[in-house]
Order: sequence, then C-alpha cells, then structure tokens
Amino acid sequence: MNTGPLPGSVRTKRRPPSAEAGKVLVLDRVRIERALGRRARYKYVQPRVEREGPGWKVVSPNCSRNVDAAGGEIGIAWFVPDGDGRWRLHARDHAQGCWVLKAAGLTLDEALGRLCADPLREFWQ
Repeated sequence: MNTGPLPGSVRTKRRPPSAEAGKVLVLDRVRIERALGRRARYKYVQPRVEREGPGWKVVSPNCSRNVDAAGGEIGIAWFVPDGDGRWRLHARDHAQGCWVLKAAGLTLDEALGRLCADPLREFWQ
C-alpha cells in the first residue's frame, strides 16, 4: 500500500503560525496608520501607532492640554484582536490610568471608523 503523496500532488511546507500572524499584525498597523489621516479631530497632530500587548496603541501629543498641561504624548486608543477578524476598541481613562473597553466584536474598519469620527470625544480629548 502506497502512503506517499498522490501522483501530481505537491507538498508545501507550512510556515509557523507566528510568522504568518506577525505579517498580519504589521498589515493591521499600516491600516491603522492610514486611517488616522481621516480622523475628524486634531488633524494637525501626528499620532503614532505602537505595539501594546497583543494589539496596537495610538499615541498622540495632547495639544488641547486637557489631559497633559505640558502637551506631552497620551494614549488615545488601543486595538486588541479578538480572533476571527474581530477587534476590541478601548479608550484611555487618563484620570484612572487605565484602558476602558468601548466596543467589542468590531471589524478593524468599524473600529477605525469609531476612532476617527469620535462624535462623543471618547478618544480625542
């Protein structure tokens, strides 16, 4: 009995899941950076995206000085992957010094839409 590959079939090596996941995360970072250019508030500041645990954190100078009187950098939002292409979106509670969940089960586009529009000023303060 032949237990080898079927004639004409091709075996391919699979990459470790971490390598593929790393590439996906980098693409997510690029999507977040691009979307920040479409935000409604504080368009004149240059936020940046950096790694925070399993997700991405948006950090920006606090030009309104509502949070940091010196105008230093503050956390704006934290995107955490839920799995299955869904995300949790957090806002920073600066008074308590912690992240607060604002929405879960969002696509990345939905989460970015909430962050960039921010009609309730939950993120861009």
